[in-house]
Amino acid sequence: MPQARSRTRTRWWVEALTIAWLCWVYDAITNLAPLRPHAALAHGSDILSLERSLHVDPEHALDRWLAAHHTLGALLSYYYDNAHFIVTLGLLGFLWWRRADLYAPLRNALALANVLAFAVFWLFPVAPPRMLPGFVDVVAASHTVGSWHTGSLAAAANQLAAMPSLHIAWAVWCTLVLWQISARRWVRALAVLYPCVTGFAVLATGNHYVLDMLGGLVTIAVSVLIVRMMGARMRLPEIRGLRARRALAGADPVRSHAPIARAACHKVVTKSETS
Repeated sequence: MPQARSRTRTRWWVEALTIAWLCWVYDAITNLAPLRPHAALAHGSDILSLERSLHVDPEHALDRWLAAHHTLGALLSYYYDNAHFIVTLGLLGFLWWRRADLYAPLRNALALANVLAFAVFWLFPVAPPRMLPGFVDVVAASHTVGSWHTGSLAAAANQLAAMPSLHIAWAVWCTLVLWQISARRWVRALAVLYPCVTGFAVLATGNHYVLDMLGGLVTIAVSVLIVRMMGARMRLPEIRGLRARRALAGADPVRSHAPIARAACHKVVTKSETS
């Protein structure tokens, strides 16, 4: 029989505190991290040079193409600024409200991905492509709602946080969520399409490199793996206890009847030898 879903939800204020803590950590990095614009720009140039040597550097071509198409640029800018939060937080809220059985591990994976990314932001600041010569800041040029964090704001530490791409990490997390909560083909098709569109948006608007996207993918993959390993380790005593109880209750008929069968065989052999 399929296992019943857990209906127990965590307290809403616990989840609110978790989100507030993550915001506090990010804000601390923003305000307290040593501002290293020269190092960040150098790291960004190094990443772009490495991509060129590998022939995986579509950022400049996509950025210039999108800058020449104002309407599409505005649409992708709205998408870049708003879908990142609306879709992710919407799915997180849905899980908390309707799928408590899936919420905790998925929430933990998302939180851990942010923590890992924050550590990289602190240790290895990277300026996005839009801050390098020859690129257009499409989001700032479009003046979309939410574009307050773009533009030439090198005095803010969060402008030096291109690697890894949390846009991609969060988008892939959304894919994992949708894949688990629905088996409908159209839902899963949208789940796969979402990070693809996000990847195009972050590249074309000049906000991330291809290697940033790879970094975001690795970040969420490592987070999910760690959470699953920790969950399996925590469930190990419970699994062992369940097996022990089943053994004591005679849940395994072969093992539970084996001593009886051996005793019966011994009696038969003894009786035949006596005769």
